[in-house]
Amino acid sequence: MPLSEHEQRQLEQIEQALYADYPKLAQAVRARDPKIHYKRRVVQAAIGFLLGVGLLLAGVVSKVIFVGVGGFVVMLACAMWALTSWRHMGGAAVGRGAGPGRGPGGARTQRRGRAARKDRRGRASGTGFMERLEERWRRRQEGDR
Repeated sequence: MPLSEHEQRQLEQIEQALYADYPKLAQAVRARDPKIHYKRRVVQAAIGFLLGVGLLLAGVVSKVIFVGVGGFVVMLACAMWALTSWRHMGGAAVGRGAGPGRGPGGARTQRRGRAARKDRRGRASGTGFMERLEERWRRRQEGDR
């Protein structure tokens, strides 16, 4: 939802006050690109993943189970860290991200006030499992009245 003219003016005033009161902070915030931050995190996670592979192999070679398990845990944690950073770097989480014209809640916020669209079989199209269950529950409750 775009900001009104009044809200845009207020935002500009807040920005100008920030620049005047805290010029170093404003410069630091303005100079940073979030994509660079997330790209750095992906690279760090890849290095951590490789270290986890090394620990896993060291655990297998030395036959110390805890080292191998620790390496696997490090690999798993770094893979998840890289995946979340990659999704943030792209601008939205895959599947539930905020697309054009959508708010932070994605498709769910658009359907909240009205019934979900139905496909040929009567199912809600593009909804998740829980949303379909909620829709069925709502229909049952309305049918009993």
